[in-house]
Formats: sequence, C-alpha cells, structure tokens
Amino acid sequence: MDHDTVRHMFIVGLRDAHAVEHQALGIMDRQIEHLAQYAEVEARLRSHRGETERQIERLESILDSLEDSPSAIKDAAMKLSGSVAALSHALAPDEIIKNSLANFAFENFEVATYKALITMAQAGGFQAAIPKLEESLREEQAMVAFLDETLPVIVQKFLALRSQGEQASH
Repeated sequence: MDHDTVRHMFIVGLRDAHAVEHQALGIMDRQIEHLAQYAEVEARLRSHRGETERQIERLESILDSLEDSPSAIKDAAMKLSGSVAALSHALAPDEIIKNSLANFAFENFEVATYKALITMAQAGGFQAAIPKLEESLREEQAMVAFLDETLPVIVQKFLALRSQGEQASH
C-alpha cells in the first residue's frame, strides 16, 4: 500500500470522526434537556458527553501529531445537524423511544468509525494513535452496551407512564 494514500485517508477519517463527535455533542446537549422522566438515561448521556469531549481531544492530538488539524466548517455543520436531528424528535409523542433508537444506531456508527481508524493506523504504521483510538472505541462500545440493555426498560417505562396518562415522551 502506498503510505501517502494511507496517510491521506487516515487524516480524512480522523477529521470525519472529529466532526461526528461534534455532532454527538449537539445530539446529547439537546436530549439531556428533555429527560425529566428518565434520570438513568440523562446520567449516562452526561457521562458520555464527557467521554465525547475527551474523544475530541484525542482526535485533535492525533491530527496534531500528523501536523494536521480538524475541519472547523465540518465540525460546525455536524454539530448543527445533530441539534436539528435531536430537535426533530422533540415534537414526537414518543421522543424517548425515537432518541433511543437513533442513539443506538449513531453509537454503532461511531464504533465502526473507530474500528476503521484503527485499521488505517495499523496499515499506515501510526502506532502512537492506536491506544487513543482503542480507548475511544471501548467508550463507544460501552455506550452501545448501555443503550442495548436499557432499550427494553425505557420502552416499558414509556408504556407504563403513557398508560397512566403521565408525561412519557421525555
């Protein structure tokens, strides 16, 4: 494999991952505001928000080590799109369920992103980046596991609240 090609694609992937993490912040910020009935989800999103900020820092340090930088335009656009996506669910009578499904898909996308970046780092000989990417991967996998485990609980709670005539959507 041509090292310059691998390096270029690794940098593109890092920039994209950086933008996706900014999108995640936009999504989480909007959702955290709407979780009065789902304290366990709010707490985990707050915790994951901190992880996401550290993931952004790790990506920036890897880009810096490659003498490159994130795309400010892409970051801003993705953060805005995340806020808009979360806002679109806010009007739904089953907001918490829609958010839970979207979060599960989004977090799995992030897992795949980090796996691809690790593969590129290995192919390009960017060994110093691998532990940072693996740490982010573990955090995303833990979030996927949380979402997977709590989806049935959230749906059951939503149905119980809704059946009692209480606010259940968020």
